[in-house]
Amino acid sequence: MTSSLDNVEAITVFSDNVPASREFYTRVFAAPILFEDEVSVALRIGAIVINVLARSEAPALIAPEPIAEAGAAASVMLTVNVPDVDAACAAVREHGVELVNGPVDRPWGRRTAVFLDPSGLPWEIAQELS
Repeated sequence: MTSSLDNVEAITVFSDNVPASREFYTRVFAAPILFEDEVSVALRIGAIVINVLARSEAPALIAPEPIAEAGAAASVMLTVNVPDVDAACAAVREHGVELVNGPVDRPWGRRTAVFLDPSGLPWEIAQELS
């Protein structure tokens, strides 16, 4: 990889309901808001900025490529490494978040669980097993 491309700073999520996504990220991740306007909200989670953008605004960013329709199958998943998956799952459930799966021990040595944001973006909670 070109060394100038080794600093991923943001992930943009195309959303059909920016206010619901804003509420989700501030509630579940306690993510501080960096910027917001009528069609977007940018929040910080650790070293990454999650930029939630109204799906209607997305074509201008990636045209002529198409934007996936709402509810289309996931094509990316974000992973958060935690020391205790079961405790993290309990914490997200306390915020009203339903798990899609897990916690489950995976054959590659990790215990994982998955939940979705309001746009359908899957988030994996992962713990390395010893």
